[in-house]
Amino acid sequence: MTCPAEEEDPFPADDGLFSETFSQEVVYTLMSEQLKITQVFGANLGVAAPVWEAAVHLCRYLEDQSVNLKGKRIIELGAGTGLVGILAARLGAEVTLTDLPLALPQLQANVSANTPSGGWPSAEPAVLPLSWGEDHLDFPSDWDLVLGADIIYLPETYPLLVKTLAHLCKDGAVVYLSSKIRKEHEAHVFFEQYLPSRFHVILVHRDEKQNNNIYRACLRTEE
Repeated sequence: MTCPAEEEDPFPADDGLFSETFSQEVVYTLMSEQLKITQVFGANLGVAAPVWEAAVHLCRYLEDQSVNLKGKRIIELGAGTGLVGILAARLGAEVTLTDLPLALPQLQANVSANTPSGGWPSAEPAVLPLSWGEDHLDFPSDWDLVLGADIIYLPETYPLLVKTLAHLCKDGAVVYLSSKIRKEHEAHVFFEQYLPSRFHVILVHRDEKQNNNIYRACLRTEE
């Protein structure tokens, strides 16, 4: 099917044909850092393709709260485009970005595209596959922060995510999860039932307009 010639074609394709995959680059300025994030739509990436508003909310929250990221060991779950973790690495954190294998090429491309001119302050972010509840034991537990943005949307994954978080936080990591509270995905159930079963959970920020919450969680110590 040929693509009609229009000035603002939402499906850019060099050959003039609709392609199974198209990409869009968006520039974000967060914490005085300018990030160029490419979103790859198609290729079965699904929810891993775009930058979700929850990711921007989390970045702005960390800035507003003056959370010091320099020198921190950080792992991001369901990183997608990598916006949050790449920003943290640009600010001096030692970052590991994780997602399902299909999302890793997009993640790696965004890491490479955002390499500071003078090199990474700490280290280039590591990009690794992580399937919750399956290979989480392959990862250490000595993180400072565990981050996630809009990763609460599939109820069948909720027990697996809690199990993964519990392992990653055994040595005292703090979790920040930014999430749009979609009733149809029972996101509230995760934060009211699943996560509190293993963690102390506090709602630290609420954006009424965007229906986006940010939670801070710490693993409960065995009594």
